[in-house]
Amino acid sequence: MYNKISKLPQKGLRHLLVIPFIWGISVPLVILDFFMEIYHHVAFPLCGIPLVKRSNYIRVDRQKLAYLSTIDKLCCMYCGYANGFASYMVKIAGDTEKYWCGIKHKEGGGFVPQPHQKDFLPYGDERAFKDFIDKK
Repeated sequence: MYNKISKLPQKGLRHLLVIPFIWGISVPLVILDFFMEIYHHVAFPLCGIPLVKRSNYIRVDRQKLAYLSTIDKLCCMYCGYANGFASYMVKIAGDTEKYWCGIKHKEGGGFVPQPHQKDFLPYGDERAFKDFIDKK
């Protein structure tokens, strides 16, 4: 982010209007994070799924860069947390999906499969699914 806030006079009203929407999501994000951690630390051990290391996904460090303004640092902290948490949550959800189902979705229609689904069972392969269930 190259000091976008200092360019507010050029972008003007659009930036001022979007700021409450960007920061407004932070409260629900922290609440979701709280409940995701409870789920992760209760359900994963009970199912024998290895815990996901949070620090591999969430990194808040750009505020240490001296060349950023205070506002830029605050925004960088938000983005580091929000995007890192989103990746962390996708990993937890993906590990959950792999444990409980592990079947690819039907292809087509512009659907973009998640990278963790590449090794899932083929869509519509009943025999592979039954073998998968028998191994549990």
